[in-house]
Parts: sequence; structure tokens; C-alpha cells
Amino acid sequence: MALCWFLLSFLFHSLYAHNDFFTSIGQMTDLLYTEKDLVTSLKEYIRQEENRLEQVKDWADKLDSLTITATQDPEGYLGHPVNAFKLMKRLNSEWADLESLVLKDTANGFISNLTVQRQFFPTDEDQTGAAKALLRLQDTYQLSANTISNGDLPGVVHKSRMTVADCFELGKIAYSEADYYHTELWMAQALTQLDEGEESTIDKVTVMDYLSYAIYQQGELERALELTKRMLKLDPNHQRANGNLKYFEFQLEKQRKPESEKEQEDIKKEKKVLDKRDAQRKRSKDPLPERKKYEMLCRGEGIKLTPRRQSRLFCRYFDNNRNPQLLLSPVKQEDEWDRPHIVRYHDIISDSEIKTVKELAKPRLKRATVHDPITGKLTTAQYRVSKSAWLSAYEHSTIEKINQRIEDITGLEMDTAEELQVANYGVGGQYEPHFDFGRKDEPDAFKELGTGNRIATWLFYMSDVSAGGATVFTDVGAAVWPKKGTAVFWYNLFASGEGDYSTRHAACPVLVGSKWVSNKWIHERGQEFRRPCEISEDE
Repeated sequence: MALCWFLLSFLFHSLYAHNDFFTSIGQMTDLLYTEKDLVTSLKEYIRQEENRLEQVKDWADKLDSLTITATQDPEGYLGHPVNAFKLMKRLNSEWADLESLVLKDTANGFISNLTVQRQFFPTDEDQTGAAKALLRLQDTYQLSANTISNGDLPGVVHKSRMTVADCFELGKIAYSEADYYHTELWMAQALTQLDEGEESTIDKVTVMDYLSYAIYQQGELERALELTKRMLKLDPNHQRANGNLKYFEFQLEKQRKPESEKEQEDIKKEKKVLDKRDAQRKRSKDPLPERKKYEMLCRGEGIKLTPRRQSRLFCRYFDNNRNPQLLLSPVKQEDEWDRPHIVRYHDIISDSEIKTVKELAKPRLKRATVHDPITGKLTTAQYRVSKSAWLSAYEHSTIEKINQRIEDITGLEMDTAEELQVANYGVGGQYEPHFDFGRKDEPDAFKELGTGNRIATWLFYMSDVSAGGATVFTDVGAAVWPKKGTAVFWYNLFASGEGDYSTRHAACPVLVGSKWVSNKWIHERGQEFRRPCEISEDE
């Protein structure tokens, strides 16, 4: 519109500036050409506006269909990690592009509305966080980039494919973190989709530029050289590719030269040291690093109970020594693991109670925190990705009933326990291996509460999870899978008050679905006569 008014004002200005044109046919003919040029410019403006509006219309139609589907089952839709990543990407990047596209029409109320709403949109940090979550899921569950890009995840309801631009964005985020392994995976996936004919604003040369550098950084010179040659076929004048070509060829030639006797001796010594380290790892009682064990357990590949140990696990009706509240209606108790003793209670929280707890918690959900072992204070951490809220018994009768139920079943005092914590895990949500209790090197872990250490943990599962999201105990190889309406319970401390280090556990990343849990951390104070102390440290 502004261009149109500019052209018209220019025409009128020209006419008024030269208002004696009528005295000369020759000069008047010039005006015809001027007008013709203006009409051509006006048509170009109209074409651009129509094209712009067509892009906006296509965007609106696509988003209209998408949001209708998504809002029918918000948690189910966002339970797919690709959908969650794409939502972060759309609101942080793509809506900004749309704003730029239509910003010329300042009279449009949509712009002012979008500008106001943008302050509530996800940030770069959100988009990066969602991308890192996808990479975390890829590693933990050993998924190929192609599997994720195609949306072929277990239990998926709202299947979603990733575009070349999506894959490229993931690769770029990995690249910015100097994570060349994931850079290669996702740039290679973007290139594959381009080779298969997918249309994109991202060109092959740009993708190959990142890909070749990532491959080079991982020490694969021959592959990096091959890719660089392919780049130069598409763009012979690419400055960086020409420079890299010479450098890679020089480095390869250097590698092919026979080493001196001293260099050969150094290589032999280095190999001998590596062999010794490998042998030492094999002799070690715990050859697997915790991270690897954690990921294996998340995939269901953990240590299995022997048949003898398995035979000692039972299901039973439990009334906690004829507790009056449980006498007529005992609870269903199932042994999940023997050492540490982990039990699951079935049908222990109703759907209506879950609904109430979630409704109370949703407005208060904030980024979950952990205890800093140095300061003893609460802080956020990259290894705990969830949001949580705390609910007190006095604010709703349902919370009071839940607390009483935990007390009746465990026989432990709830007055000194922490408030009910409700947690919801987002895309790739997890809590890496940790202890619930304070160790000897953390004397001030719960000092501000004045109720002693965390003697036990009670954990409600308030949703089913389509894939992932298990609670795993890395030291012993146990995995407990979420099941809506159930709860698991274990003691963090021996009866002597010493910490049980076999209770080290983690919440696995949620692959597909939305995971809701609530937990009660029960403390030592008030349990003196409910769970008497033992003399031996490991009792």
C-alpha cells in the first residue's frame, strides 16, 4: 500500500511540476510511457501482494488444520517429541517470519495482536531446549535420524514428519554446541531428504558445508574430502570448499607418508597403554559407566532378576497389620524388586483424584529444582527437565485424603513429610540418576526443614506413558514402568538411619506421551516409634 501511494504521489507531483505538458504533444507522449511504467510497477506490486497474501493464506490454512487436530488432544499431541520441537520452532522462529511478511500493512489488527502475543512466545532457549531433547531421545533410545524425521515412534497417535529445514535446524543447534556427532547425523538426514526430491529453501551446498566440517572434526578426512568435491561440482566457486579441498588433500598426503621409527614406536606404546586400559575395564566389577547403564535400563535392557530372586516376589492384599482404614478394603500390593525392596500399589489413586491434583497444580507449575550439594539450596539443573508444583493438605480435601492414605499404608507420620509434589515432564523430560536422601557429604541438605533426612519415597503415577518414562534404579538394574493409578514406595534409609545407596534412581526421558507424577518425600522426624532404629548400619 505504501508503495502504491508513493507511485501515485510521484505521478501527481510530476504532473503538477510540469503542468504545461499540454502545449506539446511530444512531451505528452512521454507521459504515456511514464504511465505505462507506473502501471507495470503497480502490477508488480499487486503481484507481490497477491503472492504475499497467498503465502499467508497457505500458512493460515495449514495452521488451522494443525491446531484443530492438536487442541483435540493437547497432551497426546505434544507427547510426540517432534510435535513439541516443531511447536517451539514455529512460535519462536516461523511466526516471526510471518510477522515480517505482513508487517507492511500496519492497519491490520493482526500485527498489533501478534506483537502483543509475541512476548509470551517461546524463546531461543526454548527452541534449543526442545532440539536438545530430541537429540537426548535419539541417544537414549538408539533411534536413527530417519526414524525420528519420519515420526515412526512407538505409540504415536499424531504422526508428524520433519522437513529439511527442521533437520537442518537440529544439525545447526548441535553444531553450535560443538556436537559434531549429532551435527553429522542431522545434516546427513537433511541432505538425504533433499536428494529424495523434497523442496526446501535450504540448498544442498549449505547442508554439505556443515556436514563436511562435522565429518572432518570427527577425524574422517577421506569422507570430508569426498563431500567437499561433491560441493564443488554444485558450486565450483565456493571459497571455503576450495580452501578445504587443498587442506584435506594435504592432510591425507601427510597421513599416507611412512612414519619415522620413533613415531612408529610411540604409536606402539600408545596402543599398549590402551590395551592395558581395556583389560583393566574388563577386570573391573563395574565396567559400564552409569550413563550407559541408565540408557540401557530406559530401553528395557537392564539386568534381569534371576529365577530364584523372581520367585520371591509376590502380589498380595495388604492391610498394614489390620489398620482400621484398610481392614475392609485392603490395597493391592505387588513386589517390583527385592533389594532394595520396591513395592507397587495398584488402583491407589482414582481418576477424579488425579484430575483434581492436576487442576490444582497446573497454574503453579514452575521449572523443577534440585538441591545444590555445595550450598544446600534449591536450584535448576540441566539434568532435571520437568516442571513441578507443591500442594498442601489444608488447601483441598483431596490432598488431605491422599496424605492420610499414604500414612495408613506405610504406617509413617505425614506431619513431618514434605508437601505433595506434582511434576509434569515435557519433551524428552527426564531426571538423571540421583539420590532422594542427603548423603554424609551434604550435611545441610534438608537443614531448613528441621525434619531430618528423607527416610522414604512415595511416587504416584498419574498418567500412562506411550513410550519411555520409566523409573530406573541404576545400581541394581531395576526398571519400574509408569501405570496410571498406581504408586511405588521404597525406603531411602536403612532402619539404622544410614543411606541405602542402592536406591540411586532416575526418571527416563519421555519418548512419546505426557508423564504426570506426584510424590511424597517422608522424613525421619516422627518415625521414631513407627520404624524403630536398628544398631547395624545395613539394617
